[in-house]
Amino acid sequence: MNLVEAGSGEVVSRLEKEQSNPQADVVVTLPPFIQKADSQGLLVPSGIDTSAVPAAEKDAAGHYVPVVDNYLSFIANPAASPTPRTWDDLLSDQFKGKIQYSTPGQAGDGTAVLLLLQHLKGKDGALDYLADLQANNVGPSSSTGKLQPKVSNGELLVANGDVQMNLTSIADDGSKFDLFFPAAADGTRTTVALPYVMGLAKGAPRSEQGKQLMEFLLSEESQKTVADEALGMSVREDVRATAGESAPARALQGVQVWSPNWNDVLTELDSDVAAYQKATGS
Repeated sequence: MNLVEAGSGEVVSRLEKEQSNPQADVVVTLPPFIQKADSQGLLVPSGIDTSAVPAAEKDAAGHYVPVVDNYLSFIANPAASPTPRTWDDLLSDQFKGKIQYSTPGQAGDGTAVLLLLQHLKGKDGALDYLADLQANNVGPSSSTGKLQPKVSNGELLVANGDVQMNLTSIADDGSKFDLFFPAAADGTRTTVALPYVMGLAKGAPRSEQGKQLMEFLLSEESQKTVADEALGMSVREDVRATAGESAPARALQGVQVWSPNWNDVLTELDSDVAAYQKATGS
């Protein structure tokens, strides 16, 4: 199997560019980019059995389905002292030139930062906050994954990420950072549900093999390994019901999870990103 990894938005851009000579069979990305791919006609119904996945979490037309549940997080180098706990902490002078977050509109995790702040502060409040944060921000990044080693080696003190990717980096690469979820003024910590979602690519040159891969990834056997081996959370209701405690579940203890309407998000994404760029001068 050939695997190509890229940022969430870049995956869809690549899929679009390859339409004259399709290369991909299965597409995996984060919302709202999987919805964007579908709106551009880049996905086709897979026909696989998705009955174990809750109806609210998958496409009614069968164009895409989540494969691993995941959530927005932030990471901090242990050298950050005092350790950041709140959104306001990130505005401190101690983080000047030491914070970077992936770019909204390009990266799924970066887009989630903008959406979560809109949810917590309203659209204008989110833009005001991100404009203030810009004084500490290193600059744009189309890939969230590339920020992890920078935090681990101390080049950055804080970056955004997601629970599955960050826990995997700690387990597999020995990365030196801690996960946290910034708290609001009242102490409430909130994150965004950010599942990995897969779909069958239009014109897939090996569509049958692609369907088989999708079926395998959604199988009960595979999904039972998600928490311990992939450090994500299963999307199957039957597996969730019998799952024991896991590293991702422990990371999310005490954190409220917000699940956006991703089709609504997509409708306003371009205007939201344009407003973000204007507010931050990026």
